Amino acid sequence: MKLKTLLILISMWVPVAFASNGPAAARVNGEEISEFRLERYFAEYLEDQGRALGSIRNPKAYKQLRQKALDALIDREVLWQEALKRGVVISDATVQRQVEQTRQAIGGAEKFARRLEDAGFDEAGFAEYTRRELAAQQVFAELTQVSGPDEKQVRAFYEEHRAEMTRPEEVQARHILIKVPQGADTTTVEAARLRLVEMQVKISQGADFADVARTGSEDASASQGGNLGYFPRGRMLPEFEAAAFALAPGGVSEPVRTPLGWHLISVQNHLEAADVSEQQGLDWVRAYLVRQQQARVRLEVLAQLRSRHRIERIDDD
Repeated sequence: MKLKTLLILISMWVPVAFASNGPAAARVNGEEISEFRLERYFAEYLEDQGRALGSIRNPKAYKQLRQKALDALIDREVLWQEALKRGVVISDATVQRQVEQTRQAIGGAEKFARRLEDAGFDEAGFAEYTRRELAAQQVFAELTQVSGPDEKQVRAFYEEHRAEMTRPEEVQARHILIKVPQGADTTTVEAARLRLVEMQVKISQGADFADVARTGSEDASASQGGNLGYFPRGRMLPEFEAAAFALAPGGVSEPVRTPLGWHLISVQNHLEAADVSEQQGLDWVRAYLVRQQQARVRLEVLAQLRSRHRIERIDDD
């Protein structure tokens, strides 16, 4: 499970004891998804898209975004129920490793306990929900395996797009993100920056950047040590890109502010633009076609699963 997913579970999940309180937003085979749970998840859903609730002025846009957030919660519930049907078992040791990872990412036992208390449930309840998430993700991974494209298809696509294939200038980087909500006050912005500075000091004193990212970053890449791989100009946010491409290999940036929050960037390699060899071009095409195939299969699997479950969307009424 990605670390970022674990970090948002506490803020979005309502313990079973409270799940039936208040109106339901949806039901999956009679199991309720409460409006309270939807409200909590909706805030995180918007934040992940770099949006703030107060910035949505159009009622139609608000409703569409809320429906997409509810779709995501319904998919979670469908996958969990599918995991139950298939008898998927997640070991206690695996669950505890994930819980411990979350505890460290939040800042230790005391902060973790406070977050749990604020959310209205204890560590045992969070552990069980983590088990559910892991089971659902395991089922989804099993159902969405792809065999990859046929080599004739790879070759045909490569020949069609060969003239477009030059390797752009790229950097290979890792980063640490401390998120800042849009519209946050000066105190909140500065507190986030100081958290990042603490990590910067650890790294300057010899701590491994990837290890610090795993325990402290709030980005989805945290579980991979903040690894972003190689990326060209034009893919990242402008402020992030400018800092990354200015660094020499082995360099670590000062805190960089973007609309998402504060970043610390480490560059491992910097490649100048160059022509792409045939083998590299074929590898790129193969990876691209696999991603396309995976995206299509995921949508198809979720649609099939939804069709086999009784889903009531009360919030849409």
